[in-house]
Amino acid sequence: MKQIKLLLSFALISTLFTSCYTEVVVDDYIEQPSISLNELISSYELWYVDINATKGFGENPFLQKAFTISFINGVVYANNNLVGLGSNGNGFGIDVASYDAYNMILDVDHDIDGFATFDVFQIDSNTIELYNPNNDTSYFLNGYQRSNFDYDFVFYDNIHYFLQEYDAWEKTYTSQTGAINDFDNENYLQFLAGGNDSEFRSSQDFGKSNPNTIYWDYTGLYGIGNITGEDYLKTLTLDYDSLGNDYFELSVINDKKIELYHTASKTIYEFEGKGYIEYLKTNNEKAKTLSNKKDKKRKFKKDKVENPRKNTRV
Repeated sequence: MKQIKLLLSFALISTLFTSCYTEVVVDDYIEQPSISLNELISSYELWYVDINATKGFGENPFLQKAFTISFINGVVYANNNLVGLGSNGNGFGIDVASYDAYNMILDVDHDIDGFATFDVFQIDSNTIELYNPNNDTSYFLNGYQRSNFDYDFVFYDNIHYFLQEYDAWEKTYTSQTGAINDFDNENYLQFLAGGNDSEFRSSQDFGKSNPNTIYWDYTGLYGIGNITGEDYLKTLTLDYDSLGNDYFELSVINDKKIELYHTASKTIYEFEGKGYIEYLKTNNEKAKTLSNKKDKKRKFKKDKVENPRKNTRV
């Protein structure tokens, strides 16, 4: 009788283990992607690069400088500049690379940065992770269609990059109203890229057609701030050391003209951009960077953390 019970016990345990194994296999099968990688990355017209969500200590230059990327018939398009955002390439930006997508692996051959490979993970219905196993770094992209993508929000949320996209800003207008102040003498501004993205230069030169010939009288720090309840209006602070800070309300007139309202004197100034900096220039030949321009490097608003995902590719 005991032998029969033992045999029945072993049979029951075997059945339970077999059932559990079968359940795991079924679950694993259900979790497999129902669409191919090509279908996944083509399901949205624009992928916004959420630079602040990046994990890891490596860097992929073409993702680092892109606001959006798009995957269209083997070609990667990118919006690297805020000037022309929403209009360049019908909203897609410019052709920057070719790509190949297979088995949840994305290979990108960038015109400037060269080859990079990524494991692709679908995080939710409109978020994907591009994980580079060679530098253990992940970028997170949020999908949008052009019809529901807020180009204006991206523009104003990153407006310090817009200020950096010209070699210089030339004062073209000063209002008749407003008190006389020291800033009346400044005719050119320059916002420098790189480092902490907070350095500016100013000049009292006049009538310079070539930005490279401007003599910069002063170098200091600047800051961009938000105004409560105003999505499309910013504050600009220029630190002039011993002369104190100059405070402005900053608004954008068009892709190459800004308005600065000097809050202390109530004077309105207009500045026009000179020497547009395109961070990737394309023509009928292979894309190339502008040799006399500064590299663009988007900054992080918070520290990056070590990437918990390790390379699992066989």
